[in-house]
Amino acid sequence: METKVLDMKGAEAGSVSLNEAVFGAKVKPTFLHEVVTSYLGNQRRGTADVKTRSEVSGTGKKPWKQKGTGRARHGSMRSPIWRKGGVAFGPTPRSFRTELPAAKRKAALAQALSSKYAEGNVIVLDGLKVEEAKTKNLVNVLEALKADRKPLLVVPAYGDEKLFLAARNIADLSMCSAADLHAYAVLDSGKVLITKEAVEALNRRFNKEAE
Repeated sequence: METKVLDMKGAEAGSVSLNEAVFGAKVKPTFLHEVVTSYLGNQRRGTADVKTRSEVSGTGKKPWKQKGTGRARHGSMRSPIWRKGGVAFGPTPRSFRTELPAAKRKAALAQALSSKYAEGNVIVLDGLKVEEAKTKNLVNVLEALKADRKPLLVVPAYGDEKLFLAARNIADLSMCSAADLHAYAVLDSGKVLITKEAVEALNRRFNKEAE
């Protein structure tokens, strides 16, 4: 698979060969939904908690005798039907975590990248450098590439401090290394800007996982 490479001004600067297993995979929406649901569930803390009737303060004494008063029968003022009583069937601390096999996560990433590529939302850059750590410099690059809506920058590795400082104040912009890239980050973005070095790093990652 051949695709054109752009420079930071949006001009064509050559071409690059893409791995068909990574950018040309068959997309299965149901499969991607499963992986995204698992990812979002793993982000949940699961710490919501309410007090049951055994945990709220109050007496456990029967409010009044069972019969003869003309009032409804009650055994405790901590019952959920009483004001300041316990909560019935409320949330308690739990884990929402689900583990997916590495092969599934790998396949989901390939399908997510393939979906973006098929939509024309993958831009391969010959490089991504800023001379100064200024947000304006990177904003100009994004505008030239028409990628100002939820862009995702995929870099070969972290370490370019100037690029990091220029990117951190841009709303909705995400940055990820090729080693840490996952399906949700790709699907949640508008345009995926990936450097040639990141493409090579991504290919090495997939080849290594296939061994």
